Amino acid sequence: MPNPQSLASTPRSSWLPPIDSVGYYAMLACVGPILGVLGGITAAYMNFSLGFFVGGQVLAGILGSAVTYGYGPEGKHGANYMQTMAASVASLSGMAVLIQAMAWLGLPQPPWWQLVLYFLCIGMFGIGVGMLYTPMLVDKMQLMFPSGYAVANILRALTDIKLLKQSIGQLGGGTLGGLVVGVASTQLPFVEHIGLSSSTVGAGMVVAARIAIAGATVGVIGHCATPWLREIGWLDANAPFRKIGFILALGTILGAAIVDLVLIGALAVKKLRQPAAVSTAPQEDWKKTDTRKLLAWVAVWGVALYFVATDILQTPPLYVAVAMGLVFLFVMVNGISTGISDSNPISSAFVVTVFILASIGLKEPGVGLLAASILLVSTSVGVDMQQDRSTGWRLGTNRTIQFRYQAAGIVIGAFLAVGLAMVFMQAYPVLKLDQFANPNLPGAESWGSAMTFKFVGALRGLTNPKPYVMTALQIGIAVGLATEIARKLIKRHAGYRAWIEKSRRGFAFDFCLDAVLLPSPYASSFGGFVELPVTLWYAAGGIVTSGIQTWQEHRKRNAPAVAEGEALPEDMSSTALVGGGMIAGDSLAALGVGLVGLTKAVW
Repeated sequence: MPNPQSLASTPRSSWLPPIDSVGYYAMLACVGPILGVLGGITAAYMNFSLGFFVGGQVLAGILGSAVTYGYGPEGKHGANYMQTMAASVASLSGMAVLIQAMAWLGLPQPPWWQLVLYFLCIGMFGIGVGMLYTPMLVDKMQLMFPSGYAVANILRALTDIKLLKQSIGQLGGGTLGGLVVGVASTQLPFVEHIGLSSSTVGAGMVVAARIAIAGATVGVIGHCATPWLREIGWLDANAPFRKIGFILALGTILGAAIVDLVLIGALAVKKLRQPAAVSTAPQEDWKKTDTRKLLAWVAVWGVALYFVATDILQTPPLYVAVAMGLVFLFVMVNGISTGISDSNPISSAFVVTVFILASIGLKEPGVGLLAASILLVSTSVGVDMQQDRSTGWRLGTNRTIQFRYQAAGIVIGAFLAVGLAMVFMQAYPVLKLDQFANPNLPGAESWGSAMTFKFVGALRGLTNPKPYVMTALQIGIAVGLATEIARKLIKRHAGYRAWIEKSRRGFAFDFCLDAVLLPSPYASSFGGFVELPVTLWYAAGGIVTSGIQTWQEHRKRNAPAVAEGEALPEDMSSTALVGGGMIAGDSLAALGVGLVGLTKAVW
């Protein structure tokens, strides 16, 4: 965080309140909800129509930068606070489909205030758990978090005139391309059919080929295995691989996470046994958090959540307790997945939770919906917390203040989730009708609601349990364990490290190992969550980035050095800016389509 002297000397427009003043934080708190409402409408519309939604970080980052541009480079922190708040609003707003699932299942809807209170408690509990993992996922593992990376670059570029001049072409070009493709995907069936998504290509450009190709590798394997999976009854006649692939993929992440948790635990025990070393380098002010207060936050909101779920919504205590315990696992697992591939499998966490609860006696779909909602909302907002911390880590934004804005966004988002569900379902009555049982309902073709289909399908499966689902999860865990152990052994071998560093053949083999032969479960799992064409576009974005980076490195070796100040910072590469712009353009397209659709319905 910048020191007071630098803040005092920061040039700003005369009408803007001084940084760190009461007026400054009040201004951010007034603008943030507006950005959040825009992102919330986008998220709800996309979830009702498509079954997934684009996070609000990138969109809010662009709009927030326009407000803080007058502060110069230091304006990036204020814009980050606003996008953090707006992202929480948008993330919770997308949960409006839970109310749609209640309608499809024919369940009585609780009073609106009970649902708001439930979402509020889950959200506050989720961001607390997400914050607990920040030191591991952001500081220690330094995961990429592609959307968080894109937001950091956008905030730096749009609040610093020097960086803006150097990056406007790449950022603007990517945004325009993303906007065009985003609109086309909703208007042209051909674009939707081939699975082209500008945010997918953009995310691939941010993570590069090693990670992006790994997802496509599993996608291709799954596609080839689909006929066999249909023969053994794990897939219906025309079902795609991802209908069972997401269970296998989630299992591989869990297996890999077990390995990493064991290693982290062993390291912690080793440190405890050693004499405490006196650190001469104090922790930066912006990075400091009070762990005791954070644990107290999680405990207080955990108790509140338990009370609301059991006493107000009458959910059996056992299922609530198990679901809350699973939050600590899935917020970490989904956080790692998002940190590497930009894919947060929240619906997978929901479905797996239903299966786990069913294994201990759950029979009623209504109870399953309420209990598994704890996982859905927590993994959504908790992983958003980690992604926003990754943005703050790159910018040096104060974590405590950022957390406060995130909490404020949860309050607004809880009301907006329930409100948008009522507005959309009132404007479009077909959303209330059970499309799972009657897929050919007139008017339903415009409202895919794929996420709601997953929820209702899993909950109706309680009356017709499928043992092979847990078998698939166990297989996935075993594969993830074996793969991660093998990777750790290979990568830590001194001879192997020397070979890949000094030999072109070694470098090429290591690339093939990461991308095809033995890819990280965190990266390859993407291929189990989405359709094959999506993984191929994701890989294409990564290949473009790696190809351009190789060409640029070759050019640097044969070209005179660039004068200091003329080149972009190393972490603001041209491909990262273009990729971030494509993600931003997709967000803008989703916002436009959502606002137009809602306006037509209301008027």
